[in-house]
Amino acid sequence: MNIDLAIFIPIVTFAVIAFASESISKFFTKIHFPLISGLIFTGVLVGPYILKIISHDSLHQLSFLLDISLAFIAMAAGNELHLEELKDSLKSIKYNTFFQLLMTMIISAFGIYLLSDYIPFMKEFSFSVKLAISSLLATIFIARSPSSAIAIIKEMRAKGPFVSTAIGVIVLIDVLVVVLFAIVFTVSQSVIEQIPVDLKLLVIILLELFVAVTLAYIMAKIMQIIFSFNLPQSLKTLLLLLIGYSAFVFSEHLLEWSYHSFGIDFFVEPILIVLLASFYITNFTKNKLEFSSILHNNGTWIYVIFFTLTGASLSLDLFLEVWQIALVLFLIRTFGLFVGSIFGGLAAGNPKSHIKYGWFPYLTQAGIGIGLATEIYEKYPVWGNDAFTIIIAVIVLSQIIGPPLFKLSILKVGEAHLRAQDYEFHGIKDLIIFGYETQSHAIARNLENNGWTVKIATFLPEKDVSHIEDLEVISIDRIDIDILNSLNTDRAEAALLLFSDEKNFQIAELLYEHFGIREVIVRINDRSNYEKFKELHCYVVDPANAMINLLMQYVKSPHSASLLLGELKGQSSLDIEVRDITIVGTYLRDLHLPADVIILSIERRGEVIITHGYTKLELSDIMTVVGSEESLEMLELKCSVVV
Repeated sequence: MNIDLAIFIPIVTFAVIAFASESISKFFTKIHFPLISGLIFTGVLVGPYILKIISHDSLHQLSFLLDISLAFIAMAAGNELHLEELKDSLKSIKYNTFFQLLMTMIISAFGIYLLSDYIPFMKEFSFSVKLAISSLLATIFIARSPSSAIAIIKEMRAKGPFVSTAIGVIVLIDVLVVVLFAIVFTVSQSVIEQIPVDLKLLVIILLELFVAVTLAYIMAKIMQIIFSFNLPQSLKTLLLLLIGYSAFVFSEHLLEWSYHSFGIDFFVEPILIVLLASFYITNFTKNKLEFSSILHNNGTWIYVIFFTLTGASLSLDLFLEVWQIALVLFLIRTFGLFVGSIFGGLAAGNPKSHIKYGWFPYLTQAGIGIGLATEIYEKYPVWGNDAFTIIIAVIVLSQIIGPPLFKLSILKVGEAHLRAQDYEFHGIKDLIIFGYETQSHAIARNLENNGWTVKIATFLPEKDVSHIEDLEVISIDRIDIDILNSLNTDRAEAALLLFSDEKNFQIAELLYEHFGIREVIVRINDRSNYEKFKELHCYVVDPANAMINLLMQYVKSPHSASLLLGELKGQSSLDIEVRDITIVGTYLRDLHLPADVIILSIERRGEVIITHGYTKLELSDIMTVVGSEESLEMLELKCSVVV
């Protein structure tokens, strides 16, 4: 019973800490720090050096969580390497990867060796051991952070050759660095433990790589078997994590067995096994989408566990002692990246702007780098903890400085596709309908009867729409920014897209990037396109589900359904934007609304607030109100007057 409690208590304690860590990390993002900075900070706070909620003994008991997290991170890294997507930028990726690896490794190793007399744990070592440790740490400096890079690309909606090359190099390097680390780790181990570097060592290295590849293939086949069963995603996730964790357990037992049986350290890199298995599933099986979905849905809690434990494992006293060294090492690594990107860009024939900003995307580090540092810590507990602390310090600096520079480079090369500034209401409600059909004709007439100005854009020839006299119907022959400007899109309050999904997406992207239209409503034809329209802040109508949802609403609340459809005589609903600064800061209870008007909710900065009497109005709030048409018209006039 005592043994059970000894295991159970630190796990439960850490589970509570993990929930707190996630909340604290969200605060860090609000003040423009990376998410992992908040997680590491929380780990440091609860660790053995400050609050001491997690002791050194607890960290040892929780070490299996680090291995499980590393298995997941390795899967995520392998899942990001899509061979099909690398083809278009293959030349640039090839040269940039080669020179990034070469120059970062050489410059970092040389710089670490020159600083070795100033690094506390290295100063007493011999020349050969210093060189071995320098090479080992330099290998980790090569590692990147695909997850951080992808998050930035999604945030900036970045597309183009610069971004394609950057993400290709980042992901490919994270694969190659694990292979390189496995080789350097074995060679360094021989030097540190004074084992002669000879042909026997070369054979062992090749055999280690062969075993790793073989085990990766076996693991991938087992993963395929799991995917072949119709199991809940949560159960599949658990099984995948256990399979990934088994690589770490097997590697540790194989190392012990080889030493006791043959007197050699036969180390098979578990991160490499899991990463290659993930790469195989992603590129050579039909399970890619389901695998990606599992990794995407479970990434948050895995990263919370991993980085919080990483922070708790950090020796704070040593961190404060070596932060200046860490800063110098960060600058050395940055210089290596700079030189590597210059050589790579020139060899690939990249444009000058790409070469100028080519090193910006590669600063960020995270999961794989920390994972490899953890292996050094576990293998060499005497000085490995010191090395681990220095590497974490460098990675934290990289996480703080790297993302802003990557964003800046995307802006400088012109591959960002950010949202345009918000629409400014000019007093007339304008709607553009893209697509002429019976429904668009009926919608236009009804809205014009309610004070809207509506125009319809269509691909029908002008001769086929010239007879329509009661509506403004404009014939267009293409979709581009010039056409949208000719339609006075910058003055439109809303747009309704009724073309094919492909054409609708072209329009939605242009509206998102160049016009601040508040409401873009899209009728989709294929449900699989739902998410990509939602990412552009569109309101999406799926005809296949719309009727079902409407009938369900009638069953649950027939009066609200009738109200929304305009079937209650004299009653209506409306969204009203607050533009009158004289009512800003007013409580809703003091607004003196007409007796027949009710405010249902307020949309504020993208969030919907369920209102009450003490809700204060802010400028640009969008109130959803119901009431008589006459009263709603009076309220809209009151709120829309700009003073």
